[in-house]
Amino acid sequence: MIPAYGEPTMNHSLNEQLQARRAAATPRGVGVMAGFYADRAEGAELWDVEGQRYIDFAGGIAVLNVGHRHPRIVAAIETQLQRFTHTCYQVVPYESYVALAEQLNTLTPGTHAKKTALFSTGAEAVENAVKIARAHTKRGGVIAFGGAFHGRSLFAVSLTGKVQPYKADFGPFPPEIYHAPFPAEGVPLAEVKKAVEHIFKADIEPARVAAIIFEPIQGEGGFNVISAEAVKWLRELCDQHGIVLIADEVQTGFGRTGKLFAMEHFFEQTGVLPDLMTIAKSLAAGTPLSAVTGRAEIMDAPAPGGLGGTYAGNPLAVAAAHAVIEVMRDEQLPARGQKLGDKLKARLNARRGDVKQIADVRGLGAMVAVQFNDPATGKPDADFTKRVQAEALKRHLILLTCGVDYNVVRFLFPLTITEAVFAEALDILDASLLAAKL
Repeated sequence: MIPAYGEPTMNHSLNEQLQARRAAATPRGVGVMAGFYADRAEGAELWDVEGQRYIDFAGGIAVLNVGHRHPRIVAAIETQLQRFTHTCYQVVPYESYVALAEQLNTLTPGTHAKKTALFSTGAEAVENAVKIARAHTKRGGVIAFGGAFHGRSLFAVSLTGKVQPYKADFGPFPPEIYHAPFPAEGVPLAEVKKAVEHIFKADIEPARVAAIIFEPIQGEGGFNVISAEAVKWLRELCDQHGIVLIADEVQTGFGRTGKLFAMEHFFEQTGVLPDLMTIAKSLAAGTPLSAVTGRAEIMDAPAPGGLGGTYAGNPLAVAAAHAVIEVMRDEQLPARGQKLGDKLKARLNARRGDVKQIADVRGLGAMVAVQFNDPATGKPDADFTKRVQAEALKRHLILLTCGVDYNVVRFLFPLTITEAVFAEALDILDASLLAAKL
């Protein structure tokens, strides 16, 4: 018999029992990486139901930039709990929603007039950004990129540029969505331009394209950083044809790249701003909240009632987001993330001589990834990548993989991680890389 939640136990097969219950009660389509079950967490550390400690370098897939249970986040949620938990903003509004919109309008790059609408998930933010672009342009077409990840809901997954496991068996997908190769650093931009020109000639004329959506750094696609030249070209292309440019910052936002938003890097380099930005994940430290922030005249295109959702802008999540913004500022987390990311890159690059499978180390700030290829053939090495992840998990370091070819490990540690825990994690990573060679 499994003890009640929180009850002390000496049963060291509790994780196995929970695994059996999960298999019986939940569908296999909800993939689960770990074979252990969380009991509590703090900062960058997590303990399972058997009391085993893990270092969390996944952060709930980029959701915990301020760490597990940051005391200021907990306090903000507790304070809101004493007031109210839900009214539905569209029925009875509340000041904290408005104040958060004002904050995001100010914090996102650019001084132009902006407005913000709040939602619950990243996929919702993406879908509503497209709705807003369509309402503004009165067009239907959308261009996304190969390797992109924009969510799992039916429309969002149609924008996603990775078939397995996200799109397989779920079609047909909505029409007038097209994919071009992603113009990452190192990819000849001329090839991408040619592909887009082909879309305009063979599939849809630019006058019917409502939006182009891109991730400044592809998340699930392998932490591929878009080139500054490509950002400039996309802005020019959209301006030429009256297309709305959407930057999906669901994973890159809130300090992960060394700036509060990744588009700040490209604004500094090129002066380019997107028309709309989608924001989620670390916006609210693990509570469900997302946002679309963009040019006021575009955001105002949908009629009243066209945007929203029963839980959109939940007051507990909004309270958490206000606290996240304060923590980001007061603890200078974007800058700290840059320093930690630089240390991680240095450690990975130092291992190139010992681990020939390391083909690339890339990313901005603390959004770092390492790509593994077979040194003999140069082809993606998914098996070695799995072994690195498995060896790290054996040593109680939680890592995530990504990439269209499943040959990339991405690092999404909390930016609040202590120096001691970070150093411990890097030592485990070293050991895991060497063990995976055997």
